[in-house]
Amino acid sequence: MPKRVLTGQIVSDKGDKTVVVNVERKVKHPLYGKIIRRSKKYHAHDEGNEYKAGETVRIEETAPISKLKTWKVIERVDTHATPERADNA
Repeated sequence: MPKRVLTGQIVSDKGDKTVVVNVERKVKHPLYGKIIRRSKKYHAHDEGNEYKAGETVRIEETAPISKLKTWKVIERVDTHATPERADNA
């Protein structure tokens, strides 16, 4: 079975080898149809304490590491990258 991968923003890096990642998703309200944002926080394992609050990261589901941690950080997502232009001149 494939492991789930989520993308979110780190809201806390206070714990040792642990970061708290806020993952936001958009869902349609069942009755009114308006798109609303739902968010959930996940505790993720950060082995080298290399990720800081405010960064956008990808997390992957793992076997339980502790009471709260069942996710680990796999990579940093570069949110400031500019898309490459295709010049058709």
